[in-house]
Order: sequence, then C-alpha cells, then structure tokens
Amino acid sequence: MLFSDSPFVNIYIEFTVRLTLYSDYSLRVLLYLSRKEGQAATITELADFYNISRNHLVKVVHNLGISGFISTSRGKHGGIRLARPANEITVGEVVRQTEPDFDLLECFNPETDQCIITKTCHLKSVLFEARAAFIDVLDRYTLADAASAKPSEFMDIPILQS
Repeated sequence: MLFSDSPFVNIYIEFTVRLTLYSDYSLRVLLYLSRKEGQAATITELADFYNISRNHLVKVVHNLGISGFISTSRGKHGGIRLARPANEITVGEVVRQTEPDFDLLECFNPETDQCIITKTCHLKSVLFEARAAFIDVLDRYTLADAASAKPSEFMDIPILQS
C-alpha cells in the first residue's frame, strides 16, 4: 500500500497476514495423514518428510490429538492417524484451533487496547469484516480438498505407504 504526504514523499507500508508456524505444521501433519488414507504415520516419518524438527512436531501432534483431529496409538503397529475423515475437517476449523488469536490490531483485544481512537475509529469494523471473510473462505475447504488437488497444482507428494 502506498501513502503520500506530498508529491515528493512516498512511504511504502507492507501488510502481511500470516499464520503461525505452529498452524503451518499442524496443517502439514493433517495433509500428510489425509494422503495416507487411514494408515498410521510416525512423528519421525513426518519430520523426515518435511525436514522439520521432530521436537516441534511432538508438541503439534500432541495438541492435534487433544483437539480431536488425530488419534494416536503406541506399540509396534502404532502411530498417528486422522481421527475423522479428511472431508469432515475444514481448514478453518484447524486454523481456529491452532492460532493463538486473530488480533489484527491492538484494538481487537479489549484487555490490552491502548489506542486512543478506538471509540471513534471505523477501521476496526472493516478489519473485523475482512477477518471474518478470511475464516469463511477457510471454512469452505476441507483437508480432502487440499490433499486431492491435481498433482500439477499440489505437488505430487510421495507419501510413504506402510
């Protein structure tokens, strides 16, 4: 976005909406499991496949289990699987569960809001609407939708089959 105070001064401000790495890893785990079609996977398998820290994935997998997205079992034939079919889990549901908040601005959180124009500012309502639209779009897609895209559009993932 470009703001100009005068014809000679241009200030560029870049706005970024970004999910946390935790949400990214959660979605990756769930996409991988959706491609396994009911077969178990291990945390080590996921860490090796995505080339990410096993320690990070332990926490992610633990919380995905608590949230009811995956089921875990121990033992020789244990591992992790989707707890529900991939076509019953929306991307929006996962993101709402894994993101700490969606406070786009300070004023979104009344407990920490220190902005002096909060009571008269209308930007907040615009951004609330944008946030709702963002989540609405995520709610329209399931893990199955994301995992079954054409290989040319969604890389042909060589998921390890047990």
